[in-house]
Amino acid sequence: MAQFFGTNGIRGVFKEDFTLEFIHDMTLAIGTYFKNGPILVGYDGRDSSPVIAKTVCSALNYCGLDCNNAGLVPTPCLEYAVKKLGYNGGIMITASHNPPQYNGIKPAANDGVEISREDELIIEDIYLKKNWIKNPSKFGITGTENRAIDVYLQGILSHIDSDKIKSKNYKVALDLGNGAQAVSAPIFCEKLGCEIFLVNEKIDGSFPGRGSEPTPQNLKDLSAIVKDNNADLGIAFDGDGDRSIFCDNNGEILTGDKSALVLAKHILNKIPESLVVTCLNSGSSIETIASQFNSKVIRTKVGSVEVSRKMVPTNALIGFEENGGFMYGPHNQVRDGCMTLGLMLDLLAISDKSLSEKINDLPPSYTTKDKVSCSAEDAKRLIQTLKDEFPKSDISDGIKISVDSNNWIMIRPSGTEPIIRIYGEAESQQKLDSLMSEYLQKAKSIISR
Repeated sequence: MAQFFGTNGIRGVFKEDFTLEFIHDMTLAIGTYFKNGPILVGYDGRDSSPVIAKTVCSALNYCGLDCNNAGLVPTPCLEYAVKKLGYNGGIMITASHNPPQYNGIKPAANDGVEISREDELIIEDIYLKKNWIKNPSKFGITGTENRAIDVYLQGILSHIDSDKIKSKNYKVALDLGNGAQAVSAPIFCEKLGCEIFLVNEKIDGSFPGRGSEPTPQNLKDLSAIVKDNNADLGIAFDGDGDRSIFCDNNGEILTGDKSALVLAKHILNKIPESLVVTCLNSGSSIETIASQFNSKVIRTKVGSVEVSRKMVPTNALIGFEENGGFMYGPHNQVRDGCMTLGLMLDLLAISDKSLSEKINDLPPSYTTKDKVSCSAEDAKRLIQTLKDEFPKSDISDGIKISVDSNNWIMIRPSGTEPIIRIYGEAESQQKLDSLMSEYLQKAKSIISR
């Protein structure tokens, strides 16, 4: 088990468990793992990010690696630029959707994809043994990289029918969440001739608008702007811009599962007999849709690293998580909020149906999730108690309890916050509400013992 890497990179509260000293030494370990430069460094809009970037760059230089600082960019922009511009690796400074006091670092390999779980353990071993490069033949130097955003947007545009989209004159509402997609998503929409309506467009590390994680509960402003302006769709990004939650033309907020299903159907219609990778906690309707196009689904543990690193060797066309993380393999095997927006506009452009009509064409699906504050020790005890009570359940990632083929609950500790997450799917909304209520109460009861 990793000691520092969680579900998605290393995160902590800045100046508490995530100090500059820790960041410096962990970067030395990452630099030693990379062996050679150049390394591309980028960061999100958190207040601590620029200071951390300087520490990361100086630590890379100290162990002899050259690096370039791309500045404030979305995570998928940094990852794509690593691959496209020929870097030996990348380090993104971000805590994604975590609260403002957090920050983190996420290494990417030279293929533009997050490093594997095995490589995370290699880095941790170097860090714990302090076995990093100590006397390089010469120090590295830090430069700047100004091409990242343009290269990123051009890459996305190459995968969609830009002329068709431009001809539609779409109205798009963008809830930028005071986050990193503010530097790219509006430019992207303008390139496609869209009329845009902005929400929370100012980059602010305290995330004053609606917090750094888009949820159905905090996207009321986006929904209202879509309805008030008769927009074709709305989209909300998380803090570092790799995840996206959509709002249809009626102002209805879509779950990550729903938007992934409608996109998968669109993409598999173009390229059938393909492979889809998703996590254990995603709904079961993806198997139904994939089968319609002679395609297959592979399930992984929860986490974008798990999905991304499964997509690479299998050459999967699509990957997704239920939280709004969607991956389009031909572009890059990572979550990408702006690429996802491009695909959704591409979907609409070739159809005479609205987004809400497209959603209505999907198989019935009832999924949800919730969370409960919980220490790591209590979470461990909770999972063990449930394993004892339900010994035939899937325990490959937390525990997934199947009532029958259509109804299940999954409970797992978060890899980024002191909480447990509870996911559910059922054959009806009434059954889903009942299941979630039962297991939320059960979890809280066990935790409080």
